[in-house]
Amino acid sequence: MRDLAAILLAITLVFFALRLATSLTRDRRQRKRTRLSIEATGQIILAEVPSEAGITFFTEDATAFYFGQQTISKNAITATRVLINGTPIAASIRHDIRDAETVSQEVVENHPEGFSRDRWDVAIETADASLVIPCGEIRERISQELARGIFTAVKMAIETNAK
Repeated sequence: MRDLAAILLAITLVFFALRLATSLTRDRRQRKRTRLSIEATGQIILAEVPSEAGITFFTEDATAFYFGQQTISKNAITATRVLINGTPIAASIRHDIRDAETVSQEVVENHPEGFSRDRWDVAIETADASLVIPCGEIRERISQELARGIFTAVKMAIETNAK
């Protein structure tokens, strides 16, 4: 009887392991197809941002940034900020838009110790709207690196368009 229970348990564990492996392979193939279709349009993938719905890509081409289905024209961007728990720690503002509410144009420093469990976001402001890109609360500096990469790309676009 014990042998039968052990065999059933082993079969069940193998079944769940195969099911997990199959779903991981399917997800990896789906993400690869999505990446290829994005790159086929001429966009460059800057970041894969985790969300409740899965992975959302932050991409760019020569004229705009794209976050999921949202398009942000590079010429319309007036400012970008890196936020930790909603507080700006770095900003880049177009030279013709400076105001009293801006924070200094410091570079996002690399914090090797990270900020565990702090929420990292990047705010991108245009003349019409403001978009907050949630980079997450993931430990081990992953969210920090996502925010830094997005901020740097948008900051370069602001500086390029200001010239």
